[in-house]
Amino acid sequence: MGRAFEYRRAAKEKRWDKMSKVFPKLGKLITIAAKEGGPDPDMNPRLRNAILNAKAENMPKENIDNAIKRAAGKDAETMVEIVYEGKGPHGVLVYVECATDNTTRTVANVKSYFNKAGGAFVPIGSFEFMFSRKAVFECKAKEGVDVESLELELIDAGLEEIELVDDILYLYADFTNFGQLHHAIEQQGLEIVKSGLQRFPNSPVHFTDEQKVDIDKMLDKIEDDDDVQAVYTNIG
Repeated sequence: MGRAFEYRRAAKEKRWDKMSKVFPKLGKLITIAAKEGGPDPDMNPRLRNAILNAKAENMPKENIDNAIKRAAGKDAETMVEIVYEGKGPHGVLVYVECATDNTTRTVANVKSYFNKAGGAFVPIGSFEFMFSRKAVFECKAKEGVDVESLELELIDAGLEEIELVDDILYLYADFTNFGQLHHAIEQQGLEIVKSGLQRFPNSPVHFTDEQKVDIDKMLDKIEDDDDVQAVYTNIG
């Protein structure tokens, strides 16, 4: 059938593989948010944000609705969020954010990824001063947007940095200003594509290509784990 067909098939399979991993992870965050603040996204900002991010990944409405319903079931009773910190190959620092209904399973799995790569866990909180936690928003840029004027409008809401890449605006603030900036962005009439909290290294470290191969092998294993929501490093 030709290379074009094979390429399209490979692309589809890759996309399906990605969805099979991403959707369950997004579903866990929706369930946790609904469990904590209720099933109404209009009254639950965290749930509204989780649904927004799920839609950005093209998660079907049925999956979203089912994740909200699970918040009222027994499965949600043991669902918790937990963070692990560790050092990987060549001394890379790694933050691992998880959502799980079985912490024993999760810690054993994540610890094994570090151990097999020659790394190790460190006490939780060890990297607190090495990373900054930021609120990050991705918004569709209006045609002819004046970035400098928009920046001035949003500074009082906690905006620290703004950049325009292609037709997407990226806005950054301290994590404590997430809700305030979210509201201000909506007041400006901007469409939020994605938003969330992310960790950024205060002193990024550069590794060689050879070192990155070892590091990436470990990170791939960690990111593929169903309980892992996000992974952050100090790679520059």
